[in-house]
Amino acid sequence: MKKTEFKIVFIFSLLLLPGLMQRSIAQQRLRFDKEAFYNVMSSGDVNAINDELIVVTGYATTNKEGYEGALLLKKADLISGPRKKLDLFKAGRIKLETAIINNPDNVENHFLRLAIEEHAPKIVKYHADIEADKMIVKQNFKNLSPVVQHAILDYCKKSKVLHAEDF
Repeated sequence: MKKTEFKIVFIFSLLLLPGLMQRSIAQQRLRFDKEAFYNVMSSGDVNAINDELIVVTGYATTNKEGYEGALLLKKADLISGPRKKLDLFKAGRIKLETAIINNPDNVENHFLRLAIEEHAPKIVKYHADIEADKMIVKQNFKNLSPVVQHAILDYCKKSKVLHAEDF
């Protein structure tokens, strides 16, 4: 009887192993890393975004809401199904806008909103702050951390609004 129980437990563990390994990869990096965050934002990989959402939601940072909102907005762009897209977009927009309202001097949130607004579909009408955000980012670029500056300069390569020569 013990041999049969061992086989059942062994087979059950093999079936669960892939799911546990993926989850542990995200949990191994439960420490928030801005460079990793910006790599995920530019990757276009839904699984990487989901993993980063686990990291962000499990991490206590002053800008947690802004990062989470940006990730949800990016994810909305990548998934299929109009209803799911719209629900994620709304949730992300609320989080990012709330972060900006609560801390209007956070230049990084303005950059995140600018990056989302520039690529948002016209139908969602999320383009009103592009010029204001651009000015805030340009004026405060030198005060940002090197990681965020690098992310902005990388973003400039594919942006029609921000250009490296602006900095």
